[in-house]
Amino acid sequence: MSSETLYADFFGLNERPFTLLPDPSFLYWSSQHVRAFSVLEFGVLSRAPITLITGEVGAGKTTLVQHLLSRLDVDLTVGLISNAQGGRGELLQWVLNAFSIDLPNGQVDYVRMFQTFQDFLVSEYADGRRVVLIIDEAQNLSVEGLEEIRMLTNVNANKDHLIQLILVGQPELRDIVRKPEMRQLAQRVSASFHLREMDAETVAAYISHRLAKAGGTGNEFTPEAMRIVYEQTRGVPRLVNQFCEFAMIYAWSSEQKRVTEELVRQVLDDGLFFSATPVESEEQV
Repeated sequence: MSSETLYADFFGLNERPFTLLPDPSFLYWSSQHVRAFSVLEFGVLSRAPITLITGEVGAGKTTLVQHLLSRLDVDLTVGLISNAQGGRGELLQWVLNAFSIDLPNGQVDYVRMFQTFQDFLVSEYADGRRVVLIIDEAQNLSVEGLEEIRMLTNVNANKDHLIQLILVGQPELRDIVRKPEMRQLAQRVSASFHLREMDAETVAAYISHRLAKAGGTGNEFTPEAMRIVYEQTRGVPRLVNQFCEFAMIYAWSSEQKRVTEELVRQVLDDGLFFSATPVESEEQV
């Protein structure tokens, strides 16, 4: 047995269905994800200066972006920045690194860095390639950092923007963009979408989809077990994956071919699922 299979063989699966790594092949197309993807695709194909995608942690934002880039047939040069921080100039260094751009003689003064990146954009444009910069976890950027990024969209040739930005982040990113001092950036956002949590019905369909995608029947969880998963995760995909993974491990260790209500309650009682949230009773609502 390897760490890649764990309980999978016991259930007759080809692989574990609830790993936490973003995997476009497991993407479940809920109505929200369909709309979010449409917005992303529109943003890139329409040459939107800035596309904004927000959602809770684990909502599937990064997976959507990866799926988009894997299927676009246009000539794109893509750079990805994750968890970038820093003041003026440092962020521009992150941008240069994202595109593997070396500075002449290692010079790092701001003017030289900006000129080097502008030359890169012009060169890509002349060769018929469009440049897309994706900034994941963009809510970690300061107002000054976001403004520095916005300034990159000022580089253009004739009527064409030479760089498109995709800002991906948690809900607070929307609040930052809506601040009065960020109005110039907000005016450049041509496409945006906020991914909300899944409802109970969607969570059940999501669980069945991932199980079937891994080679199962999709019925390895009882409806009652799925209901508890929804209640404890509030429909956040990453939390659903965590909880379901633990539940399947418990079923495997108990030699039960189906995950039942009793099993998922045992996971909760044992304190294994740290992200569990107490469910309010009807009297408390």
